[in-house]
Amino acid sequence: MTVQINTDNNVEGHERLKTYIADELASSLARFEDKITRVEVHLADENSDKSGVNDKRCVIEARPENLQPVAVTNQSDTIEKAFHGALDKIKKVLETTFEKKKTY
Repeated sequence: MTVQINTDNNVEGHERLKTYIADELASSLARFEDKITRVEVHLADENSDKSGVNDKRCVIEARPENLQPVAVTNQSDTIEKAFHGALDKIKKVLETTFEKKKTY
């Protein structure tokens, strides 16, 4: 599973943040690792320098093998909260997606 992290011009994409996100994704999505080819994380600050409520956005897109990509979005007041909210959502979406594909 390849992890790609993208930030807009208003979010500092320093190495510590990228390492933290990659580690969190690897541990949280470990059970799907053999079923997913790539995960993309997009971090953005929608208001730039201005303050605002829930202006940080995280989009996580997962690309399961032989299936259409799935994506979730979460907004919060910090990048970390937005990321963790999106991570919870993508786990639920992937669980549902792979449960539907099981043959009984």
